[in-house]
Amino acid sequence: MPYFSCRVAGENGRVTTRGLLATSAAECRKALEGEGFLILSVRRDWKTLHSEGLYFGRKIKEKDFILFNQELVALIKSGYPILRSLETISGRLKNIYLRELLTKVADEVKLGKALSEAFVPYEKMFGTVYAASLMAGERSGNLPGAITRYVQYAKVIAQTRSRIRSALAYPTLLIVFAFILFGILVNFILPRFSSFYQDFQAQLPGITRLMMSVSLAVNAHWYAVPAVVALLTLFVLSQKKKPDFQLRMDRLKLRIPYGRGIWLESSVAVFSRTLGLLLEAGITLLQAIGIAIQAIPNAHLSRQMRDVPDSIRNGAGLGESLARSEALPALALDMIRIGETSANLQGMLGDVADFYDDRIRVKIDTLVSLIEPIVIIFMGLVVAGMLLAIYLPIFNVIRIAR
Repeated sequence: MPYFSCRVAGENGRVTTRGLLATSAAECRKALEGEGFLILSVRRDWKTLHSEGLYFGRKIKEKDFILFNQELVALIKSGYPILRSLETISGRLKNIYLRELLTKVADEVKLGKALSEAFVPYEKMFGTVYAASLMAGERSGNLPGAITRYVQYAKVIAQTRSRIRSALAYPTLLIVFAFILFGILVNFILPRFSSFYQDFQAQLPGITRLMMSVSLAVNAHWYAVPAVVALLTLFVLSQKKKPDFQLRMDRLKLRIPYGRGIWLESSVAVFSRTLGLLLEAGITLLQAIGIAIQAIPNAHLSRQMRDVPDSIRNGAGLGESLARSEALPALALDMIRIGETSANLQGMLGDVADFYDDRIRVKIDTLVSLIEPIVIIFMGLVVAGMLLAIYLPIFNVIRIAR
């Protein structure tokens, strides 16, 4: 949908510029005149053409979506109708793709659909949890409360993901720097020393001969490295959307010695927090458990728990059904059973999520404290090996020169 830049004058005579998504300039004029503006000019904003291409098909950032929901709650509480709230928020959004999406949602609401129904086609982007929260809020007559609970839930999930990414950023930067340093030495430094040593016909140590062989091979077949990287990238991108590939990768994650605990406990926290949110919103356990299982970030664990709804439907309790799946840790199962027997399942699920969030935080801090010295030692060994390969033959060269 094209983007138009419009100069309009309000009732007070103040001239402002408004951005609007519309199928044509005429539709743009009609929409603004309906809001009571005097249209001065309407023109297609070609500067945003590249942005439309970039945003198409991309996921909307979590912080943008959380901010939209916070504004939506504020407008609904102040007495704005849902349709007018959507139009007001979308009218001042900078994210063009989110603006276009909200415009489509507003069009569906105009046709008489509920807000939850209008968001159903975008479940893959926003998650089934959001649509379910909206539906629960509409049924209970407390839509602002349901959206507020979802915002709190989304903030915690976003903070956990951000914490993991931030913790891995520094070690990743060190590893990339080590490979760049290795590439510079192999491509530019060692070849010059190789010709220097050949002139003196010196006997080279084994480490030097190895490094020289690597350097010559890389220089002779330099195009192979970017070609292999490009092929691997294309392969991963082509396989990433396939469920079987994602299932194998998630199963592999759970076999990594230290990473298993982080991924498993992260999934337990997300599952518990999601299920607690949906139960608090008034959704039945049988409906909520299926949505919570879909929200688990690990596909292998989600696959293990796919029979839990059927088990509950056949009369088994939540704790018993989860125990049969063998997906959750024993401690989480015990806490959920206690919540069931004490009629405080929602509160206990929140405690489970908080407990495992704290464990993840400690494990991430420990992992970072271990990775940093390991990467630094690795870089030191690489540099030391390079220096030995370069300077050891110099002693032979000095002896021959004498």
